[in-house]
Amino acid sequence: DVFLKLQQAVSLQPFNTLAVPARARYLVAVDSLGALQEAVDYSRQQDLERMVLGGGSNIVLASDFPGLVIQLNLRGSEILEERADAVTVQVAAGENWDDFVRFSLDQGWYGLENLSAIPGNVGAAPIQNIGAYGVELSSVLKAVVGYDIEAGTMRRLESEACELAYRDSIFKHTLKDRFVITAVELRLSKIAQPETSYPALMAELADETPTPEAVAQAVRRVRARKLPAPDTLPNAGSFFKNPIVDQACYERLRNAHPAMPAWPVASGVKLAAGWLLEQAGWKGYRGEGDLSGLGTYHEQALVLINPGRVAGQQVLALARAITESVSERFGVELDIEPRVYG
Repeated sequence: DVFLKLQQAVSLQPFNTLAVPARARYLVAVDSLGALQEAVDYSRQQDLERMVLGGGSNIVLASDFPGLVIQLNLRGSEILEERADAVTVQVAAGENWDDFVRFSLDQGWYGLENLSAIPGNVGAAPIQNIGAYGVELSSVLKAVVGYDIEAGTMRRLESEACELAYRDSIFKHTLKDRFVITAVELRLSKIAQPETSYPALMAELADETPTPEAVAQAVRRVRARKLPAPDTLPNAGSFFKNPIVDQACYERLRNAHPAMPAWPVASGVKLAAGWLLEQAGWKGYRGEGDLSGLGTYHEQALVLINPGRVAGQQVLALARAITESVSERFGVELDIEPRVYG
C-alpha cells in the first residue's frame, strides 16, 4: 500500500529550485503508475488539493500547500520504433531532462541538442513546450502519455492534440490539474541537422564545425554564463515570458528604441523581455527592505534570484515591481513563466 509512505508536514524547500520555504500537509513519492493512481484516489477520497511535483524548477510556492504533493519519480526509457534514419523513444516523466539529452546524443539521436542544460524533469517539458536557441520541444514531440484524473484512465495524446504554442500547451488550460503526464514520446533523427540560426549560438560556435555535440556544448557554455546553477544561487530560470505585441505597438517602440531586439512571429512581434528589464534598470538588482534577500542575476535580468531563501510572497512582490515598471516605461505587459501555488 503506497500510503504507508505518506509523509506529513514536509518541507518543500529542497524540492523547489527557488528554495522558497514552504511546507506540504502531505507528500507521497510515487514510482509506478499504480502508486500514482492510488495517490490520486486518496486525494479524491479525502478531498485534498493536489500538486504534482517534478524537478520543481518552474514553480513559486506562495504559501504552505494544504493538500497532497505527489512527487513523480517514474523512471526509465524505451525505444518504441527504430529506423535507419530515426528513432521514437518513450521517456518516463521523472527522468531528468538534461540527463536524457546527454543520453540521446551518446546514442547518436539528434534534435534535442539546443535544449541542453534546461533544468527540470521530462514530464514538465510539454507543459510549457520548452524552447531555447531556436528549437522548441514541439519539433520532436510525438505524443504525451498520462493519467486522466477525471476519467480515471491512462490516455495518449498525439502531439497535435497537445495544442503546443510559445511556452504554452493544453496542459496549462483544458487539462490543467486533470492530466498527470507520466511519459513523453520523442521522435529523434539519426541524421545530424544542427539548428544554428540563433544569434547567440552562432556567435558562440564561431568557426567550429556545428556538429550536434558542438551545438550542445555551445548551448551549455552560453547558459552557464547567463543562468546561475540553482544549487548555488536559488532561481527558477527565466521568470518572465518574452511578450508578443501587435505591429502598431512594435512600431511605436521601435521608433523610440531603434536598437530594441524583436522577432516576427505568427501572432505579431516577439520582444526580448530581458532587454526590456535591462533598459528599465533591473539587471543585477539587489533587494532592500521588504525585498531584501532577493535580486536579479547580474548577467541576465530575466532571472530572479533568491540567495536569502525568502518566502514566495516576496518573490512575487519583486515580480510585480518589475512588471509594473516595464509597463510604465514601455506600455508592455509581462507575464511570469513559473506556475504559482498558494
